[in-house]
Amino acid sequence: MLPARLQFLLPAKYRAYPNPVVPVVRLSGPIGAVMPLRPGLAMQSVAPLLERAFSVPGAQAVALVINSPGGSAAQSHLIFKRIRAFAEEKKLPVIAFVEDAAASGGYMIACAADEIYADPASIVGSIGVVSASFGFHELIERIGIERRVHTAGKSKAMLDPFRPENPDDVVRLKGLQRQIHDVFVGLVRDRRGEKLNDSYDDLFSGAFWVGAEALDLGLVDGLGDIRTILRQRFGDKVRFRMIEPARPPLLGRLLGRRSLGQSSLIDPGEIVGALEERAAWARLGL
Repeated sequence: MLPARLQFLLPAKYRAYPNPVVPVVRLSGPIGAVMPLRPGLAMQSVAPLLERAFSVPGAQAVALVINSPGGSAAQSHLIFKRIRAFAEEKKLPVIAFVEDAAASGGYMIACAADEIYADPASIVGSIGVVSASFGFHELIERIGIERRVHTAGKSKAMLDPFRPENPDDVVRLKGLQRQIHDVFVGLVRDRRGEKLNDSYDDLFSGAFWVGAEALDLGLVDGLGDIRTILRQRFGDKVRFRMIEPARPPLLGRLLGRRSLGQSSLIDPGEIVGALEERAAWARLGL
């Protein structure tokens, strides 16, 4: 190891600092499929950031800055489990800080932390499961379009938005939602334990609260921002190491810009994804 006076010669990630270091991972956006018009969180993109954060030499803790309205239950759970696996392997505490929101899957990820802090105006909670779609069967009938669906398996076309809603499909969907909800509730109870205020009937109803209310309910451990809390914990000289996504190679960025400039077409799927993201935030009043 180089002496302290020569540490500046090394890239930042290899330097040994005399002051406490806390890697910071920012987890922002909806959880699930990630597209150019819908940036967000998925296991594939988050895992490398977590691995780098938990590998920082001399780290005193790992901080998560969370700003998410939720999304895919499976992706949320995968990210949760990966955080816990690294925390137990590296024997490092994890501290989460909520910005605008840690709702639904965003709160599930926050529960991977040993402590959760929120701003008094943050949105926290939404411990529930939601499925949303549209029904177009009357529209296509009105404009003279015939829907043709052929399946092997009677449930293969369940909840087809271009066919009238089948009550049996709804029953099946609600059964699946209950199972996912049970997993979510069990996870929160396991991680928050006796901190939870079980006297509140709506705790697991899918409702959400601002930070001060979430503190009363035991969903968070305190109110505050990352700089204030970590300086109180580790001293005024604590250093924050931001763990950023790797940038694509210069040639790839240039080619990407060129192809974007040459094409006037936008994938309709990405437009729908962007609208879904906007709707997810809108459900929280944000």
